[in-house]
Amino acid sequence: MTMTGAETLIKGLEREGVRIIFGYPGGAILPVYDALRESKQIKHVLIRQEQNGVHAASGYARVSGKVGVCMATSGPGATNLVTGIATAYMDSIPVVIITGQVATKMVGTDAFQEVDITGITHPITKHNYLVQEADDIPRIIKEAFYIASTGRPGPVLIDLPKNIAEDFCREGVSQDINLPGYKPTVVGHSSQIKNACLLMDEAKQPVIHAGGGVISSNASEELMKLSMLLQAPVTTTLMGLGAIPTEHEMNLGMPGIHGHAIANRAVMECDLLITVGARFDDRMTGAVDKFAPEAKIIHIDIDPAEIGKNVRVNIPIVGNVKTVLKEIIQDLKDNKPVGKTTWYNQVQQWKNQALNYYPNSEDNITTRMVLQRLNEISRGKLVVTTDVGQHQMFAAQFLNLNKPKSFISSGGLGTMGYGLPAAIGAQIANTQSKVVCITGDGSFQMTMNELATAKEQKLPIKILIFNNNCLALVRQLQHFYCDKRKMAIEMTGNPDFVKLAEAYGIDGYRINHASEIDLVLEKALNSEKLCIIDCIIKEEEFVYPTVLAGKGLDEMIVGI
Repeated sequence: MTMTGAETLIKGLEREGVRIIFGYPGGAILPVYDALRESKQIKHVLIRQEQNGVHAASGYARVSGKVGVCMATSGPGATNLVTGIATAYMDSIPVVIITGQVATKMVGTDAFQEVDITGITHPITKHNYLVQEADDIPRIIKEAFYIASTGRPGPVLIDLPKNIAEDFCREGVSQDINLPGYKPTVVGHSSQIKNACLLMDEAKQPVIHAGGGVISSNASEELMKLSMLLQAPVTTTLMGLGAIPTEHEMNLGMPGIHGHAIANRAVMECDLLITVGARFDDRMTGAVDKFAPEAKIIHIDIDPAEIGKNVRVNIPIVGNVKTVLKEIIQDLKDNKPVGKTTWYNQVQQWKNQALNYYPNSEDNITTRMVLQRLNEISRGKLVVTTDVGQHQMFAAQFLNLNKPKSFISSGGLGTMGYGLPAAIGAQIANTQSKVVCITGDGSFQMTMNELATAKEQKLPIKILIFNNNCLALVRQLQHFYCDKRKMAIEMTGNPDFVKLAEAYGIDGYRINHASEIDLVLEKALNSEKLCIIDCIIKEEEFVYPTVLAGKGLDEMIVGI
């Protein structure tokens, strides 16, 4: 049967196993929506702004392990996607984005709602396409999903002109992938692996540093095996949280400018840093010239462009993290490595003497206090999404995360407003999990219109707002970098978030006093309904440790 380009597109998505599309319709994408109406396999979720469609697809991808899909029309629909695409690109999330485009004869004429979205997104996509012929659609769909999900994952955009969507596609056109310039390295170089194993055996104080690549390659089991084999403690990046359970004896938490003090100390005192699926971003390293001064560095990553980009590396290994770790573990077992008992004991002693830089307060609610009670009440059985700000760093420090794909946050781009739409995608991906969106009053107001989407889809997400009526992390930065001068950080126009919940016809709670924390959290978590929890905290609260610009990780400020 002959099909239009739009119908061919939908059939291609069905062949790729797509079940959910997050989207927003418009003129140029209408033929695709008309074809989607006939699909018995794909459900469409109408989001309230296109950027949030990418965030929702990202949350879906990160929890499900599948490629997320979103769709928008041309012009402003396409440009609204840009921040979401950049967010997915920086965090290596597999998303396929489909945009409508004006008819090919109108391209370049400044037609109504025309924009060069392939040109705009070229630096922030792994690859993108402007479809020229309807017959190309089956191949392009197959290639897009392959590129998005293999090697270092990332977003791929398909821009589909309206007339191509309406043209007919010949039957039996090729779907074969032909990408001669794209051949990700999966298996690590054998001699490099042997050299790495020799360093691991010789090291006295090794640390394993795990990033998002461990989670995306499903290598958590191998990570823990290597850690126990070497008796080497593990630190994780923001994207790597959950790769090893929070309460695992080898887990030291997240290092970096707002990381755990013990993790920073271990990185600065280790003699071997085994970095796995992480990219040495500036939030983690602090001053690069002071980073891990005593350490030799092994860097394992699927993307060769990341190795040696930010820090010196002694042994680079390009390959799939899970595959490489399996090879290393086997090599070490064959050669019976020496356990680092003295170093293990030293690290455990540090853990037992961990510095408490957040004194308890019986009078004021603190973010730490609420998160620790959330741990106890939920028993760590949550999928958590966060926005960006102080609450994000508190969550990274204090949440108990028992498994991979349970902490979903914007890392590289630091996108405020990510939390709620990502929670929508996460909840749709895993209907059996309790999903909690941890956010701030500033971040939440960037995308709170997606309450309508969550309500429409009957999603029982719990939205925990840490409300201090200010942009708290910006305020903290102004304290240290602007001689305590404050500017443009007061959120005096905040709505009453409980009344906002009422306006949407959902449950709303408020925590004003410490005595209310358990009651409200238990009621909300036991509910099967979408709800907002407005948690009132003090503006003066800071997140510690903090490492200022130009300082090393061992030059942390732990309180004022």
